[in-house]
Amino acid sequence: MRTAYSVETVRAAERALMARLPEGALMQRAAAGLAAACAELLGRVYGSRVVLLVGSGDNGGDALYAGARLARRGAGVTAVLLAPERAHAGGLAALRRAGGAVAADSAATAEELIERADLVVDGIVGIGGKGGLRAEAAALAETAELSRAAVVAVDLPSGVEADTGEVRGAAVRADLTVTFGTYKPCLLVDPAREYAGVVRLVDIGLELPGEGELEALQHADVARLLPVPGAESDKYRRGVVGIAAGSARYPGAAVLAVSGALRGGAGAVRYVGPAGDAVIARFPETLVSDRGPAKAGRVQAWVTGPGAGEDAATVAEVLGADVPVLLDADGLRLAERDAVRGRTAPTLMTPHAGEAAALLGVRREEVEGRRLAAARELAAVYRATVLLKGSTTLVSDAGGGAVRVNATGTSWLATAGSGDVLSGLAGSLLAAGLRALDAGSTAAYLHGLAGRFAARGAPAGAHDVAGRIPEAWRDVRY
Repeated sequence: MRTAYSVETVRAAERALMARLPEGALMQRAAAGLAAACAELLGRVYGSRVVLLVGSGDNGGDALYAGARLARRGAGVTAVLLAPERAHAGGLAALRRAGGAVAADSAATAEELIERADLVVDGIVGIGGKGGLRAEAAALAETAELSRAAVVAVDLPSGVEADTGEVRGAAVRADLTVTFGTYKPCLLVDPAREYAGVVRLVDIGLELPGEGELEALQHADVARLLPVPGAESDKYRRGVVGIAAGSARYPGAAVLAVSGALRGGAGAVRYVGPAGDAVIARFPETLVSDRGPAKAGRVQAWVTGPGAGEDAATVAEVLGADVPVLLDADGLRLAERDAVRGRTAPTLMTPHAGEAAALLGVRREEVEGRRLAAARELAAVYRATVLLKGSTTLVSDAGGGAVRVNATGTSWLATAGSGDVLSGLAGSLLAAGLRALDAGSTAAYLHGLAGRFAARGAPAGAHDVAGRIPEAWRDVRY
């Protein structure tokens, strides 16, 4: 599992470590890791041209010391000082001793150096930065982005906000971010994650608490959560998921939700709604009923909302059940807030940014710009677990704690019906016994992998994604 910690937690850990180490040792560890990553990216260090964009903080010091290491290996290293009077004195001296140079105080000179460089190292702003870059730094960041040089960010891309992942102005777009000690939330969550490129973690010996701000599951974590039937299992012991979805206008939503549910680990799927004929024609193993949720038979979890149209009565009936409920699509619009807040059984809500914005009463752009805060706020307001869909999916638990983040997906998943498949898959995991946080984050992980397998760089439909869930499941387990 990859864990990201807040700026406050990271700084406390750094202070504790520095108190036990010789002065400057921690920065030297960071610089050594940074220089090694730069050398690997360059391939050949000798004769390469490296430009350091150096701010006034410790990030600038890291960049200068790393530049000195590259210079000693034969690179032509030039530092562009954005605040010359506040540049890290020890790092600057080390660079000069190693044969590195400092650029003349001229914007034109700096831009010319960047245009000719093989590598640009962004050491402008560190984890304490707020807001976008100032004009001079923004111009250099833009020049670097347009140049042929590879761009390496020190700890995080300058201009993004470490704790929130927000980007409130101009920021560096890196090809590689070398981060120290632990991941920072901005490196795992959009929109900032888009600026980070590939992220490489350098261990500098920080001792951190068990729970952070964000968690990103990996294959081994998901494999431990997947339900596996035992020798004594039958279809009912494995769990039964109810799907109350679809309408005369949107029968396909029911079919797609069932398709995800059948591949999600529960032993059986009950379907309730007006699309029974379409469901049974595609999936004859489904248990179909037209008598409403209360008379459909026992289930361990419900999914409601996909393609529901204006069927508020069914949504309300499902929310009244004393089992976990997944609420998606039209169900998010039709559900009464107090009906969700008052539930004693777990609720998993799965909005995209537009639906989340409507629930919070804000503009969609606000949710997209502050996704982490929006997921947490929605979970608190509705007392529910919230899976906020997007290029990085966030799952925030009703009780607080670390937010799960998932980036296994692909932009090809932005297709009609994809969310219905995800709902069925997550609902089936709820019925199989996973808690809402685990069901949501595991479903997002598998769904993202299935999307990658289905697309492989080309368009894919939601039914293609559903069909690749077993492949994703096997990939995770084996």
